[in-house]
Amino acid sequence: MGGIAEFRSVVLDCRDPQGLAEFYSRLLGRPVTSVEDDWVVVSDGSFPRLAFQLAPDHQPPVWPDPDRPQQFHLDFTVHDMDAAEAEAIKIGAVKHEHQPSEDDSFRVFLDPAGHPFCLCLP
Repeated sequence: MGGIAEFRSVVLDCRDPQGLAEFYSRLLGRPVTSVEDDWVVVSDGSFPRLAFQLAPDHQPPVWPDPDRPQQFHLDFTVHDMDAAEAEAIKIGAVKHEHQPSEDDSFRVFLDPAGHPFCLCLP
């Protein structure tokens, strides 16, 4: 059965993307492959990759306390953004009102449970 998208990244919000990336780089034996002020990627060149996004006000989860549950979002690669968006909405996604991509290289959605995820162009 064919899917709508290909798995791209697991993205963790944190206060120190570089520090957390270095931890996971060591833990997984994979290199840090991209570093920006607010975004760091750990990858061996295959997917999924692990990315870390700056969230200055991030409060770590206190699992299993529902007041501060686990937090992350998923990125999925698509080759036709409009077709993928239509299919994702058809199966229950909701397009988020906030779309931060300036060049439409990604779009933000909510899954049926309200978790955010992105459809991204390669």
